[in-house]
Amino acid sequence: MYHEYKKGYLEVICGCMFAGKTEELIRRIKVLEFAKKKILVFKPAIDNRYSETKVVSHAGSSTESIVVNEAKEILDYIKEDTEVVAIDEVQFFDHDIIYVCNILCEKGIRVMCAGLDTNFRAEPFGPMAELITSAEFVTKLTAVCTKCGAPATRTQRLVNGEPASYNDPTILVGASESYEARCRHCYEMKDAPTIKRGK
Repeated sequence: MYHEYKKGYLEVICGCMFAGKTEELIRRIKVLEFAKKKILVFKPAIDNRYSETKVVSHAGSSTESIVVNEAKEILDYIKEDTEVVAIDEVQFFDHDIIYVCNILCEKGIRVMCAGLDTNFRAEPFGPMAELITSAEFVTKLTAVCTKCGAPATRTQRLVNGEPASYNDPTILVGASESYEARCRHCYEMKDAPTIKRGK
């Protein structure tokens, strides 16, 4: 039996690096394109690792996109017949992305976002925590830990092959040269704050 939903809802695809988030977003885009849906795809200008204009997965899948610098710019591209909006690397946007997604959902548009749920410090990345809590559907993907092969949920940043320091900048756009997927047990970070436990 198929469920009928009112038009306009938010889906978030999240996880660590190399978990297949962009691959899954592109897969959903392709399915909707095949179904002749009117879809707009966006990505932040900061993400130019594989292409200036396309959304590209680590596995090489790609789709054309509109590049924007700020979240509110997305609203300028919405047309009367827009049915679906897909946003990749959503963690890089300012917190206005939450307002933008809510506006689009209220207009009856299906919004699909993909992004890192945590940064290399294992802390919520940018607007992701709020997006996840306001979404109707959340898909959390895992990668494979490069150390032990267990399900990986952490993004390990490396500097000259060594774990990064907690005090390093939060945003560093990169791929396998700077990051690895790790499980919670193999994840490492220099200068991490000590957790104070209650008595």
